[in-house]
Amino acid sequence: MDRVKHSPDGATAPVLVLGVGNVLLGDDGVGPRLVRELQALYSGVPAVECLDGGTQGLALLAYFDRRQSLIIVDAVSGGGCPGEVSVFDRAALLASNGTRATTAHEGNASELLACAHLLDELPERVFLVGVQPERIQTELALSESVAKALPEAFTRACQVIEQELALVTNLTAA
Repeated sequence: MDRVKHSPDGATAPVLVLGVGNVLLGDDGVGPRLVRELQALYSGVPAVECLDGGTQGLALLAYFDRRQSLIIVDAVSGGGCPGEVSVFDRAALLASNGTRATTAHEGNASELLACAHLLDELPERVFLVGVQPERIQTELALSESVAKALPEAFTRACQVIEQELALVTNLTAA
């Protein structure tokens, strides 16, 4: 079964928006929550595929093939205030020393990107839209601070997607 979104001409969508995180761990579920909202907006755009990667970890590498841009939405613990939204580019992500996953069920964008880079499967254009979590514990709801940050995170993700769509459009027109 081919689960990768293809445009009408059969090509892989050049922009992949990937939500990662565990919806059973409170604020860690912000990535899947955001990607569902982005999917609702971009479902009719053949150049964009929105995917809830959950906690699939390295299995997500299969989705990177033939992509021009990768945009990850995730909870990112960076020492900021809970609900703080940040956008990182490829260089910043590869330069960071992210934390390692401690269980087989834990998704970790840093390890995924490092492995993709090592295998030379990482798209040239990579971005991470991250929301600083307040708490990561067993619960289904997002904390109040992360829930309040959803509109800003959605807007920032849309800005990156639109930027990448403009680049893809310019490349295919040339």
